[in-house]
Amino acid sequence: MPSPGVEALLILQDRDNKRLGLEAQLKNLPGEVRAVEQTIADEKSAIETARLEQRELETKKKGLETEIGSASDRVGKYRTQQLSVKKNDEYQALGHEIETVQQQIGDLESQELEIMYAIDEAKNRFAAAEALSKRNIAGHEARIRNLHERETSLSAELKTLQVEVAAARTPVPPVALRIYDRLAPYSMPVIVPIRGGKCSGCHLKISSEADTASRGKGPEGDLATCDQCGRIIYFES
Repeated sequence: MPSPGVEALLILQDRDNKRLGLEAQLKNLPGEVRAVEQTIADEKSAIETARLEQRELETKKKGLETEIGSASDRVGKYRTQQLSVKKNDEYQALGHEIETVQQQIGDLESQELEIMYAIDEAKNRFAAAEALSKRNIAGHEARIRNLHERETSLSAELKTLQVEVAAARTPVPPVALRIYDRLAPYSMPVIVPIRGGKCSGCHLKISSEADTASRGKGPEGDLATCDQCGRIIYFES
């Protein structure tokens, strides 16, 4: 069994590990929220892209309608002119113009029909994309609410644990506490057992003096440190 001093260190280390875990979770939460917010923005962008596609097609359709109307006006104008001309060649020339413009109108109407089909398809795609995105966004927004709730819960838990950490420091001998505080920011775990004659922190063989100290027979009682990494080591009986 570890000595009382080591037991106190192990309790402190356990509390500190839990504290560090909570702090890491809290640190990561804002990034998680930002990631979900970006996903929501992407969903909204997808909806807007589908809406823009539909609008562009409708704009093209209106442009074709304008061209068809203008062409129809020209046909009417040429036919009126035919009524007033007296020469056959002029009449035939106007007839040729009418045929040419009517062919253009036919081509434009074919394009208009294709655009109308495309608009119907775009509307269906937009409706499907909008419905799916709205469901996804609702789920993402719920996720953000859960993350904020978790942040509140973790913050409260961390405050409680900070009190427990402070209480766990009290029974630790000052010399051990200084070693612990020096190593804790870089070498967690700081207190490790000896296994197979090796420090289980750095996995290197310890000296006979460290082994003796870990059994409570050294000059500093039950405090022993690894010759290689400086961690506090203890003998598991």
